Amino acid sequence: MTHDAHLRTPAGRQRARGLGIPFDGIPGTCNAITDVPGVEVGYATLIRGEGPLVVGAGPVRTGVTAIHPRGRADPGTPCAAGFFSLNGNGEMTGTVWIEEAGALSLPVTITNTHAVGIAQEATIAWTTERHPRLTGVWALPVAAETWDGYLNDINGRHVTGDVVMAALDAARGGAIEEGSVGGGTGMNCYHFKGGSGTASRIVEHGSDTYSVGVFVQANFGARKELVIAGVRVGRDLADDDPMADPSWYAPPGAGSVIAIVATDAPLLPGQCKALARRVPLGLARTGTTGSHFSGDIFLAFSTGNHGELTMGMDADAAGAYGTLRFVPWVATDPLFEAVVQATEEAVLNALCAAEEMIGVNGRRSPGLPHDRVRDLLAARGVTA
Repeated sequence: MTHDAHLRTPAGRQRARGLGIPFDGIPGTCNAITDVPGVEVGYATLIRGEGPLVVGAGPVRTGVTAIHPRGRADPGTPCAAGFFSLNGNGEMTGTVWIEEAGALSLPVTITNTHAVGIAQEATIAWTTERHPRLTGVWALPVAAETWDGYLNDINGRHVTGDVVMAALDAARGGAIEEGSVGGGTGMNCYHFKGGSGTASRIVEHGSDTYSVGVFVQANFGARKELVIAGVRVGRDLADDDPMADPSWYAPPGAGSVIAIVATDAPLLPGQCKALARRVPLGLARTGTTGSHFSGDIFLAFSTGNHGELTMGMDADAAGAYGTLRFVPWVATDPLFEAVVQATEEAVLNALCAAEEMIGVNGRRSPGLPHDRVRDLLAARGVTA
C-alpha cells in the first residue's frame, strides 16, 4: 500500500487530502476504518434506471454497506461497544442490547431508511448460513439507515436479502471505496452528493500503537453550513443547490448520518460509548448544527480484548470471573482526539469522492466543485 491511498480511492476518486485539504493527526496506512486490524468492509451498490419515478421500477440509487468488526471469518467473538444518539430521527437496531450488555457481535449493516428491516433480517440469514452455531438461540445484529428518497425509489423494495448478503460476502480489508457506493449510493451531504466516507488515526499509548478508524454514511447538513478546514465555504457555493428548491417534499435539514468508530485499543464498554459521543464534535468541524429531521446515531467498538468478553451465553462462565484489559480513563484523551479528527476527514472524503448524480424525476445532486473549493481555501491561505 502506497501513500497514494491517502489521496485517491482504489477507483481513482479524489479524497480530501488529494484536494489539498489539511488535517490534524497521523492517518493509518489506508486512512480508513480498515486500518484497525481485522475490520472488513463490503458494499453492494444498486444504480439503474432514469426518468420519472415508478415505485418498484426505479430509478434506483441505493445499496448496502457491511462492516465486520473482526472480519467475515469471526463474527461471533464479542467486542466491547457503546452507542450514542445525538438526534433520534433515525434507526440503529440492536442498540438496546448493546446498552445492556456493553458488547457487539455479528456484522453491522448500513442502508436506506426503508430497508433497515431487511438488512437486519438478511444479516441473521447470512450468519445462519455461514456461521450456524451463532444463531441457535437468538441474534440481534446492528442495522442502521439514512434516507435516500431524494434520488432513489426508496419505496420500491430494491434492497433485498440477496443484496445484503452480497455486501456481507464482499467485505475485505485494505483501502475501500468512498462516495456513491454501498449504503451511501443515494445520499447527499450539505446539498452536495455525499455517501460513504472513512478515515483513521494512529494513537500511541505507552510503548503500544493503536488505530482508530471512522466510517460515515453522510447524508446531512444545509449548504450554507459547510465548513472545510475552518473556512465557511458553503455560502460561497450556494449558486448550484437543487435541493434548495421548495417543490420537493422533504423538510429542511432532512437527512441523517451514521458513524461507526472502531479501534484495537482495549477499552471498556463505557469508554466505547465515550468515543461515540465524540463523533458530533468531528461533524461540527464540517459545519453542521444538527437538525430535528436528521437521525444522527453513532456506534463505537473495540477489538482490543479477544475472547475475554462474553454475551452471557457461555454456560462455562457460570460461577467464573472475567478480566478485561483497558486503557485507563486518564489516558483516553488521545483516542477522543482521534475520533474527532477522523470523523471530520471521513465526511470530507465522502464529499470529495462523490460525483454528480441524477435520480428520480430528474433530481440532481451536484458533486463538490473541487477547483472552486481549492480557490476558496487558497484565498484564505489554507494549504496542506
